[in-house]
Formats: sequence, C-alpha cells, structure tokens
Amino acid sequence: MKGKQKMKPVQRKRSIGSVMKDNWQLYVLVLPAVIYFFVFHYLPLYGIQIAFKDYKAVSGIAGSEWVGLKHFKAFFDAYYFKRLLTNTLLLNLYNLLWSFPVPLILAILLNQIRGERKKRFIQTSIYVPYFISTVVLAGMLYIFLSPTSGILNLVRNAMGFASIDYMSSSSAFRSIYIISGVWQSAGYGTILYIATLSGVDLSLYEAAEIDGASIWQKIRYIDVPSLIPTAVMVFILDCGKILSSNTDKALVMQTAGNIPTSDIIGVYVYNVGLGSGQFSYTAAIGLFVNIINFILIVVVNKISKKTADVGLF
Repeated sequence: MKGKQKMKPVQRKRSIGSVMKDNWQLYVLVLPAVIYFFVFHYLPLYGIQIAFKDYKAVSGIAGSEWVGLKHFKAFFDAYYFKRLLTNTLLLNLYNLLWSFPVPLILAILLNQIRGERKKRFIQTSIYVPYFISTVVLAGMLYIFLSPTSGILNLVRNAMGFASIDYMSSSSAFRSIYIISGVWQSAGYGTILYIATLSGVDLSLYEAAEIDGASIWQKIRYIDVPSLIPTAVMVFILDCGKILSSNTDKALVMQTAGNIPTSDIIGVYVYNVGLGSGQFSYTAAIGLFVNIINFILIVVVNKISKKTADVGLF
C-alpha cells in the first residue's frame, strides 16, 4: 500500500530507580562530594538567620530575639564603614588587575616550551610556592623586608639610601600583599589554562607552520582564541571575590603602621566576631559581603554573555 510507513518502536521512559540501579557505581562515587556540600554548605544556611536576630548562645538560634535589619544599619552607619569598604575594594581590584593576567601569560609561555623535561621542571618550580602556608609566607616577608637585615634594605644601604620598614608602611601594604600573592598563586593558576591548551588540535599548529606563521602569530591566532572562554569564566569567578579578601594573610601582615590600608572587612569581622563575641553583627556583615559578591557574578556574567557569548550560566 502506498504511503505505508514503518512504525518506530516506542521507547518507554525508564524510572529513576532503574537508572540508579544500573549506574549505582557512579552515584557511590559522587556521594562523598554531595555529603560534603550538604553538610558544610547547605546545613549552615540555617544559621543565616542570626544576622537578623540578637543571638545569644544560651537562648540558641531559634530562641534569640528577632531584631530585623538592626545589625546591617549599625554597620552601614558606623564611621569606619567607608574605610573598610574602600580598603577592601581597592585591595581586591588591584589584586584582580595583576593576578588575573599573569597565570594566563605564564600558560602561553609554558606551552611554547618544547623540551618535556625543561617544561616539567619549570612547572614544578612555579607550583611549589602555592603550597607554602600563609603564616610561613608572612614570616618570609618579615625577614626579607626587615629594616635591619632584610635583603632589600641591605641593597638600599649599599647604594647609600636609608632603610625603610616596609611592613609598617601603609603605602606599601597593598603592593606587598599583591606581589607576594601573584608569586605564590600564579603558577598554580596556570593548570586550568595549560589543560585547555593541551586540548587544542595539533593540526592547527602544523598548518600554521606550513603557512610560515611565527611563534607570536600562533599565540595570537591559535592560543589566545582557545583560552578566551576559560579566561572569561575565571574572570567572572574572580569578580565574585571583590569583597572577599584573604583574611588570614591580611591579618598576619597587619601592623600598627599599616592599619590605614590593611584594615579590611575580613580582618574587622575576625576581630569583632571572635574578639568581642558579636556573632549576629558579624554574620550580618558576612551576609552583606556574600550578597554583593553574588550580584557582581550575575552582572559580570550577563555582560559577558552579551559581549563575548561566554558565561557560567
């Protein structure tokens, strides 16, 4: 009969139970990660409400008095609010300006090294600083920048200049913080970019060499376009940390002399929260910081989607 067509077999939807039964190994593998995020990231959300309460340990979270936006208003009206916000923003903006492009540049340069042993040696050398603890790093800074025996001041003295106490200088705090951070984390930050470059089709490089392209032309027309999506996503995530500094590092680097620039929100929350026991007040500050960071991620992601058509979501 004309027009007669074969009927396609109808595929029945499988139940969730049968899917889980067939792939139970994968669910067992991902279970520790699910438990970790649930216990340490979702259950603590219950404690957010202490930012809107006058929390007392004796009464507990549920029994504490509800005060609404009292703690938020107290922070916004405080005379030190402007200094804390300005110091935190400037420190993280300058840090983003310098720390973001360095791993990208290092990854591009490492990708051009042809000797496998040489490449591994350089990679290992620049990865090592990442595993130095914050306290040890601060101790190294105090030793190297000491006004009496620090290497920089010894060089200055040899040139006839007077010694400078860098760690007690408010104008030098941000530079020391950023430079030491770039030195410590730039190498580790190249891992994601190197992984991206390793996935580039080698035939592109071969075709470029046949066409007589130089190293810089291969970087410009092959490496950079391949890295743009990854770099944009990293940049979006970094923008979500504008108000979240490395509190541990700022705290151990803080001295009486550099307080005008080292007094950031994270250090203030640590001192007030643990030193004075104002848990509701500091919880309100932490919630404010996280909301601003979340808004920044959404805004930057939206801008990136419109301009570069690349985004996290």
